[in-house]
Amino acid sequence: MASAGPVMDNLSVFYLVLVILWTSITVSCAGFLLLHHKTCALLRVRNIPLSLAACALLHCYWVSVQLGYAVGPVMPEDAEYWIMGTWLPLGMGLFHGSNWRFLWVAAHQKRLLTEEPAWNQPKKSWWEKLSHTGRVILVVGAGLVVQILVTVLMYIISRKWHSSWGIPGTQAQGSTHDERMHDMARGWEWWPTVFWQCIWAWIVAPIILWRSRHIRDTQGWRMQTMGCCLASLHATPMWLIALYVPAMEKVNQYFIPPQWIALSIMLIEIFTILLPCYETIRHRAQRSTVIANIGRWETKDEEHYQPSDTTNSIDSSSNSSSGSMLSMGALEHVLESNPTPLLQFSALRDFSGENIAFLTAVASWRDMLPGSGRRLSFNIAEKLVEDLNPNTDAVYSHFNRALRIYTDYISPSADFQVNLPSTIFRRLHAVFEIPARTIYGEKQGADLSTMWDTPRSMPSDGSEGVRVQYWGTIPADYDEGLFDEAEANIKYLVLTNTWSKFVKERRMSIASDLTGAHAVN
Repeated sequence: MASAGPVMDNLSVFYLVLVILWTSITVSCAGFLLLHHKTCALLRVRNIPLSLAACALLHCYWVSVQLGYAVGPVMPEDAEYWIMGTWLPLGMGLFHGSNWRFLWVAAHQKRLLTEEPAWNQPKKSWWEKLSHTGRVILVVGAGLVVQILVTVLMYIISRKWHSSWGIPGTQAQGSTHDERMHDMARGWEWWPTVFWQCIWAWIVAPIILWRSRHIRDTQGWRMQTMGCCLASLHATPMWLIALYVPAMEKVNQYFIPPQWIALSIMLIEIFTILLPCYETIRHRAQRSTVIANIGRWETKDEEHYQPSDTTNSIDSSSNSSSGSMLSMGALEHVLESNPTPLLQFSALRDFSGENIAFLTAVASWRDMLPGSGRRLSFNIAEKLVEDLNPNTDAVYSHFNRALRIYTDYISPSADFQVNLPSTIFRRLHAVFEIPARTIYGEKQGADLSTMWDTPRSMPSDGSEGVRVQYWGTIPADYDEGLFDEAEANIKYLVLTNTWSKFVKERRMSIASDLTGAHAVN
């Protein structure tokens, strides 16, 4: 232990005040994000709890470094080694794992445009069954185990922090306490902590930057991701320069070497916590404005909206009343006539493609139902399908299509779960969860007497193909109005979030094309 006392000068007071103020700001903003992350789409897709867990670990390291100037002389000589060997790698690992979610979401949203839904792509391995968060925790956990083992090994074999055991010749050099402390902060024992920092900052981060270069989202997530990647690049080089370049000794007296890493952590917290807070406040203000505009237009006569070709409707609206395109009637017309442009925008730009895909899937399922006004009854006795009347295959085809809508967009295991109120979700969950678990193998000990254990072709339409179907008892609560509340809820969510952005972008694109055409002429 050091015999010197803590440093209590003006700079120590500054660092202490900085710790109190910055911690108060980040904790308050983190609480704001947690309060709204379930109801705000741009926070929900980011998986804010994982990002905040990473920032919490990094912030603990940041606090210890900021206080290091003042209390460093009275701290145990090996404290910095253990803090930097555990808190920093774990925090960085969790953070860049959560940072990678941006690319994961972008890739999976793109699949809504290029591939069939999840039910046509069975998950074969345990790794594929894990969510993005599960994969991050598993990978980072494995890395942390390796990191701790290496950190302990380095501590055991080196005599820098203990003189009675270890490899001879590795003890700290110097005749005074300050000289020994100076030597303890350098050497091969620190390589594992530097190695992981370099991996994240100079390999993982550049890969994220490169793969993000063509993504243009509407939520500020790309800016956040790229800012976090750039924020870490200087940390390790400057830390090494501060340790090994003699000219930096004067700087180290007031700004200790680990503070270069702490500086990157502050930048990371700005982009990960403060920027999403700003985006959330801006999003809520814009949404309030959109809702007010919708309310004004929905109360006007239908003559303000004349259904026509989808693209022409949006295009011509720039020369007419702009608010008419912000009505529910305009959105429903696009969904019925040509939803593809809206799906492309929502998936590639707004990262909410599951909402449009859900609405189009429900519309397709409803088109399969018998004539309007007819109440369906699906309480079919349990017996072999061959013994049932010829209409049974059509009945089961309708139910299996609805079951796929549930597994793709509503089930908790869906890659992108639509955001429904708990009352609506519980109703759909009660109808579909047992059949979904039976078909997709998530329920152990399923009753094989109520299902086919081999694929069977569904003759109702060609889109069904040949794959395993549910043939058990159809729940009594299943009817043609089952998705009505969910559909209305998601439509309103799209209208107040994605639709206004889509209309705005279409108008900007048209204006740009017209400007280019005039310039050519």
